[in-house]
This record gives sequence, structure tokens and C-alpha cells, in this order.
Amino acid sequence: MSALSPPHDAARLADDIAEAGQRLARVRAALGRVIFGQDQVIDETLVTLLAGGHGLLVGMPGLAKTKLVSALATVLGLTDRRVQFTPDLMPADILGSEVLEEGADGRRAFRFLEGPIFCQLLMADEINRASPRTQSALLQAMQERSVSVAGHLRPLPAPFHVFATQNPVEQEGTYPLPEAQLDRFLLNIAVEYPDWSAERAMLLATTGVAEAPAEAVLADGELLRLQALVRLLPVGDSVVDGVLRLVRAGRPDSSEIELVRTAVAWGPGPRASQALLLAARARALLQGRLSPSLDDVAALAPPVLRHRLALSFAARADGVTVADLIARLTEELG
Repeated sequence: MSALSPPHDAARLADDIAEAGQRLARVRAALGRVIFGQDQVIDETLVTLLAGGHGLLVGMPGLAKTKLVSALATVLGLTDRRVQFTPDLMPADILGSEVLEEGADGRRAFRFLEGPIFCQLLMADEINRASPRTQSALLQAMQERSVSVAGHLRPLPAPFHVFATQNPVEQEGTYPLPEAQLDRFLLNIAVEYPDWSAERAMLLATTGVAEAPAEAVLADGELLRLQALVRLLPVGDSVVDGVLRLVRAGRPDSSEIELVRTAVAWGPGPRASQALLLAARARALLQGRLSPSLDDVAALAPPVLRHRLALSFAARADGVTVADLIARLTEELG
């Protein structure tokens, strides 16, 4: 056991993890009844929430990204809002603004009207269609978990999480997120097409007279307790060293991997190491295990690193992909 194992009663911790695993199994089952063929996506969104982070959902239209976030809010007992991002969306449309009101006594005073960001789970739909100014306002609030309007700092609810979506096609008229802003997202979650059997089950379940709704599993405040439990999970030295080997191997200036030195324009920073270790802990709790393993690190390397690596122009011209590069990096885990 390493120094990353916090002091805690071992027997009680084991009981808490076992109970959390059972609760989270019910959460996964509840989501699986309304979201078909996306088990890995469901797990990665839950890992994001358990780790206390924000997620970026990338996939083609019609793959239930919006429905997934709405179902997450219901199942986890969170208040949720959805904002459709457009080029004319202003920061005040998300954060809120002050209005001048006149009372019955004739006195005038400013009153703050909260924007949709004042919720526990925000769906930022097609975030790359908003202007950089609006994107920055959202991402600053994501990082600081508070909003500053007219010189007043207003904290956001706890927990507070954002799931933003991006459409990988139709990039005309969009504003791609800069690398520094992409780094604010804990995981970059790839949403793929479901397989035959899952899509068939989805057709039968959603085109009839009534569609099964999502059902609440967790109550208010339970997610915060689970997030605190994630940080209590002990982590072995082999897992810590594995995270460092993998992330540091992706930096072209210090990597011993030839492909990285020739193909990577810039590599993952320390925030990637933090995200990978915290996400590995969250995945272990999601599966009811006492501590994370190198298998957790390998499984979460793609969503943690795919938005924290940039290929050089020459590498892209040669057909090298980020997925190929991450697969090579995971070999460093042994």
C-alpha cells in the first residue's frame, strides 16, 4: 500500500465499497434499460461523475447523447438543465444576469436572475457551435465551480458537472475548443453506433405505445458521498508508477518511444496523470473493487488521453491516428 492510501478503518472501508458497488450496479442497470448498446459509454460517464469531473461526449447525431445525460440526472437524483449552443449565444444566457426592478415603495434595486448553469448536471449541446467568449465563460465556471457576475461571486450547486457534446461532422461555422480548454474535461467519451441486437432492442422498446422512463436510484447527496469514497480507495505503487510511465511516455521531448518522438506535436501534462489515477479509482468503485489495478489504467487511457495528445501534420499525412498512439502507450504498462 502506497502513501496514496488515506488513513481509514479498513473493515469499514471494505463494507462501504461493497455497499457502493451494489448501489452502482443498480444505477448501471437502470441506465441500461433506457440507453441501449452503450454499456461502455454509460460506465465512462459514471466514472466521470464519481471522479468529480466533466465529460465531453463525441459522436454522430442520433446516438442518445442528450437522452443519456437526462437519464443520468434522473437515476442519480440530480437537477439538470440543457443548453443548445449556437453562434449567437452570449455568456449571460448561460451564467445569468442582473436586472433592475422597482419595488412597491418605488425603490429600485438589482436582482440576479440565475442562468441555466445553476443546476447539478448541465448538458451543453454542441459546445463547439458557440463563440469562444461563451465557451470560455462556461469552462471557467466548470473549473472554479462558481460564477462571477457584476462583481459578485456566486457558488454553483454541489455536485456540479457538465457534459458537453460535439458532432464530429459538419464542422463549418464551428469554433473548435482550444487544447487548454479541452484539458478541463476529465474524459473524452466516444459514442459509437450500437450493435445489431442492441439496436433491435431499442427499436422495439421506443417505437411502441409507451417508452419505459428512467427511474431514480440514488437520493440527493448520495453522489457526493460516493465521490468522497472514491478518494479513500487505496492505490498500490505499481498503479501509480504505471500511470506515470504511460503519461510521461506520451511527451515527445522525454519519451523513449520512437513513434511518440516523430508523431506527437504535444503530449499530455500532469493533469492527465491526475485524471487517469482518479478515474481508475472511480472505475474500481463502480465495479465494487477495493482498489484500482493496471487494467483500469489501460481501460481508461483512451478517454483520458485522446483529447490531450496532438499529432504532427506529417504524422496525420502518414495515416497515424491518436488511437494507434494510445495503444502503443498502453504497452508501457507491461
